[in-house]
Amino acid sequence: MGLGEYKRKRDFKKTAEPAGAAEARARKSRVNRFIIQKHDASRLHYDFRLEMDGVLKSWAVPKGLPWAQAERHLAVEVEDHPIDYADFEGVIPQGQYGGGTVMVWDRGTYELTPPGDPVEAVGKGKLHVILRGEKAKGEWALIRIRSDEGKNQWLLMKTAGGIKPISKKRDDQSVKTGRTMKQIASARDAEWQSNRVDKKDSFKARIAKAARNTSLKKKDESKIVGQARRLPKSRIGSRGGDSAGSHSDPLGNLQDLPKAKPRFIEPMKPKLVEDPPTTGDWIYELKFDGIRALAIKNGRAMQLISRNEKKLNDRFPEIARAVADFEADECVVDGEVVAIDEEGRSSFQLLQRAELDGKDAPLAFYVFDLLQLNGRSLTGLPLTLRKEVLARLLPPSADIIRFSGALGTDAEALLPEIKRRGLEGLIGKQRDSVYEPGRRSGAWIKLKCVNEQEFVIGGYTPPAGARKHFGALLVGYYDKGRLLFAGKVGTGFDSKLLSTLHKQMRAEERRTCPFADLPSKQNGEWVQGITPGEMRKYTWVNPKFVCQVKFAEWTRDGKLRQPVFLGLRQDKDPREVIREK
Repeated sequence: MGLGEYKRKRDFKKTAEPAGAAEARARKSRVNRFIIQKHDASRLHYDFRLEMDGVLKSWAVPKGLPWAQAERHLAVEVEDHPIDYADFEGVIPQGQYGGGTVMVWDRGTYELTPPGDPVEAVGKGKLHVILRGEKAKGEWALIRIRSDEGKNQWLLMKTAGGIKPISKKRDDQSVKTGRTMKQIASARDAEWQSNRVDKKDSFKARIAKAARNTSLKKKDESKIVGQARRLPKSRIGSRGGDSAGSHSDPLGNLQDLPKAKPRFIEPMKPKLVEDPPTTGDWIYELKFDGIRALAIKNGRAMQLISRNEKKLNDRFPEIARAVADFEADECVVDGEVVAIDEEGRSSFQLLQRAELDGKDAPLAFYVFDLLQLNGRSLTGLPLTLRKEVLARLLPPSADIIRFSGALGTDAEALLPEIKRRGLEGLIGKQRDSVYEPGRRSGAWIKLKCVNEQEFVIGGYTPPAGARKHFGALLVGYYDKGRLLFAGKVGTGFDSKLLSTLHKQMRAEERRTCPFADLPSKQNGEWVQGITPGEMRKYTWVNPKFVCQVKFAEWTRDGKLRQPVFLGLRQDKDPREVIREK
């Protein structure tokens, strides 16, 4: 068994199918997974896959599963597929091997009966399996036969009693996202092709491009289920519905979860790390350069609230209106408001300038977690389950709301491309982590590809030359309750921004320097030339303003090198601003 034939048939620069990790992917669990994918290629068929020996052993079954006892369907053995393929749903580009739409039709676990080694059973040409899936429950047998052409063909037979076939409606429903084949083909959310240029989805295309040529389980970053099927509310645990026994409901009965009201919950925080962890079960999402926000829906009432509990409805009314259409009576959703630049990247500077100049900018609300649903708290559930339910709640027609899915599990492979594309970085999350409000526990981490963080403004220098209003901002950060000086920020402004900032800061002028370490000397030199005489020329302000700054690096004496002003932040308390390490 191996992935040589699988890789030979595919061009991973054009198809979103996972390439499979270079290392052995054998799992050591006591149970093995099975996956059935509905595949509309040159002809509609079902791909039946059993996990064994680190790969998915695969058969193409033109007629799908047989349901009546002793009924037999032809199954053609095909190349082994990588374990990552178990989650693949989307569109394989035409011209690529197997080009067409792929649905995750069913999934679950299987066991051999009598117990044994499945690899050995394949070698002998006979497997008798018990499937425990969301659609397929029961016993089937795979028996190898030989055709005249010498191809490896099998029979898939129903054993141990027939069962009622599933309905046509469920046959055309993904167990992963609830979508139909038509909806998957229309969304085209997993079709990553180098020659596709779509202005509306340029951000998605760029992220897809960044993940290309890596040994990752690839998923669309922006809208994995942007056209999610509108599910009846009873199927996602609405208060009046009984979801018990629903195969398509990943939560089961919501009544077993703790009660909770739709209210503000302090967002969970990622811990900054320098290198990706080498242990643990991690998934990685894109790090955005925007404003963290909670969307709180209560009936038709809607609130968009920043991480420091400031209402954002008036700042981003189009997002507030769209979130009101989430497929739930009540919900609390964690996400980030971003503006998208011409290169398809999120840009805090663009978001700031758009508001300042009153100009339209391409906005999106990327959602990545679900904290409350219809009167119940989901914070104690595993991350992957919370995200799966969130994907089903997305407004089907709101393009401004986008799902932030996992880019992959291998940060080492992703980071070079993320950095080359000028993207912010990655957020890593333990796959089974619970949501810890307000905490920075380490279950979520951030890997930054650019040096950028918040700083507190403590004053400004006088203007020089042709510049008006002020020359540079004096910024710092808090350490053990003391505001420490980090440097001067003199670039990143235009005339309108200089005027606006100056007007705001003049309202907060003070007589004394707020920095605890100014003036000071290092190696006999005044820090950045700020002598007591120079300080008398500066204007000091109350440390109430937080700004975002991009810079090249920290110098040895702990000051910013080549800092650039990006914008003011209203979503963070100045006392929370520390030097990120």
